[in-house]
Amino acid sequence: MSSNRDYKEILFQIENDVAWITINRPEVLNAFREQTLDELTDAVRFTREDPGIVAAVITGAGDKAFSAGGDFHAMMKLNRDNALHWNDRMLGLAMAIRGLPIPVIAMVHGHCMGGGHELALWCDLVISADDGVFGQTGAKVGACPTVGATQYIPRLIGERLAKEMIFLCRTFSAEEAVKIGLINRVVPKAELRKATSEWCQQIKGYSGQTLRATKKSLNFESDELYASWQHGMELLAEIWGSDEGLEGMNAFLEKRKPDFHQFRLLRRKRVDAYLDDLKNDRNRAPAK
Repeated sequence: MSSNRDYKEILFQIENDVAWITINRPEVLNAFREQTLDELTDAVRFTREDPGIVAAVITGAGDKAFSAGGDFHAMMKLNRDNALHWNDRMLGLAMAIRGLPIPVIAMVHGHCMGGGHELALWCDLVISADDGVFGQTGAKVGACPTVGATQYIPRLIGERLAKEMIFLCRTFSAEEAVKIGLINRVVPKAELRKATSEWCQQIKGYSGQTLRATKKSLNFESDELYASWQHGMELLAEIWGSDEGLEGMNAFLEKRKPDFHQFRLLRRKRVDAYLDDLKNDRNRAPAK
């Protein structure tokens, strides 16, 4: 079966019965936009057509990042009305990865942040170079990590540490991540491809039908979190295009500290105005 695919933002190759899928946007730390997500989903689904493929590996081009997450220039165009065009793509890619009958490995180096970290969470196994850094940055930039982070991180590392990672934007080095169970293995960067290939060849020696069945069984309980994904998509739709969300992303692009507190003060002003009206209503004589 031919592995030639016409992609612009990812690389795809089949080597030794392993599908290697690489986000090829190193100039933006492999941040993904709609086209990237479409191509990733197509490549993942294509592997289903060849029963000879034993595993799929997802990684990022260049030497700085697995993926920095969503491309801000793309996300800043989103709002409540068009949110489905982004959210459905994210959900579609996640379900395509989880639905594959073969193990999917995230091969991480450098930054694995935000939506990029959620991409790694969707995968079955995560192997990282020793320069890997894992984190959720939504609270810093006005985004909402409800496309896997809120569902899976508590299951992997516990709810307390998950809240620290999400609320306080705590990052973990690869060495820390393997100790807390966020990833499977860390290796020297120069050995990353070799170690990942060894995993794949080990998988090749095992029963494909067993791996297919046991992956489905292992995912049974977490598949029941699909309702949480749908809930998360609706929450995220309210974030896109909001003044607060745009402040966070603009601040990041302008390399300045965001002023999120202004929105708290505005909400306080509105609540105070409401309470004043409520007090006046109580003191107002009833109409005759």
